[in-house]
Amino acid sequence: MQLDIFKSLWGWTGDWSHCSAQVREMGAVGVETRLPLEAGAQRAMAHALAQHGLACIAVVFTGGGVIPHQAWTVEQHLQRLREALDGAALVQPRFLNLLAGNDRWSLPQLVDFFGRAQAMADEAGVVCSWETHRGSALYSPWVTLALIEQLPQLRFTADISHWVVVCERRLDDPLDDLSAFIERVHHVQARVGYDQGPQVPHFEAPEHAQDVAFHQGVWQSIWASQAQRGYARSTLTPEFGPDGYTHRLPFTQAPVADLHALNLGMAHRQRSRFDAWTPPMEVTP
Repeated sequence: MQLDIFKSLWGWTGDWSHCSAQVREMGAVGVETRLPLEAGAQRAMAHALAQHGLACIAVVFTGGGVIPHQAWTVEQHLQRLREALDGAALVQPRFLNLLAGNDRWSLPQLVDFFGRAQAMADEAGVVCSWETHRGSALYSPWVTLALIEQLPQLRFTADISHWVVVCERRLDDPLDDLSAFIERVHHVQARVGYDQGPQVPHFEAPEHAQDVAFHQGVWQSIWASQAQRGYARSTLTPEFGPDGYTHRLPFTQAPVADLHALNLGMAHRQRSRFDAWTPPMEVTP
């Protein structure tokens, strides 16, 4: 199994040539970025990706944004997914990474939505990876595990930092059994959260060493699971971000760390960890 790293375009404002140079600097193969809604923008994006030789993971918000429109129904979320599946035919991403649903939905609503959504994706022949994220249906590990019991065919994007904030602790108690989730993770977003926030100020700061170790352990458990599932490639996106995630000093609002440097450092760290990691041996009955 090999590791394919992607550059997140969350907050990116540069041009594609500069982006491509940073992708190569990271040792990455492509970008993880929002799928445009309009066909013209989708075609332009597909052209830019091909021109620069970049693979793509396309991000979709079924609720219209990171925080979903609160009045949108299951049918409206499914309609947005239909539009995204059509867009995927133009852009040809590796897969769709979806922030889906609404955190106020009941479990029956979740089962209805995800069951129908996954059936739509299967019919379209598009791989969909459902991301764990606050504000979305998968905001909580316990809700996600309950959903897995009903729909074990789902595959997920693991952004564990959100769950750490929601639960206000590292999920490292023996009772915090995430194995059913880990066995279904398709993609990893490598950002380190802590009990009071989704992003530590800097992952190399010694005061967050335990938080880093917890996240690293989860990611390596995912790699082990993917290797056992026969994955030829594991995908990972360093995803330290703006929008209140990067800590800032009061009054001046100066960032306490450089965003690109954080993601570049995490990319190199994960490449090093992956190269030193030994996949589990298959057990012959």
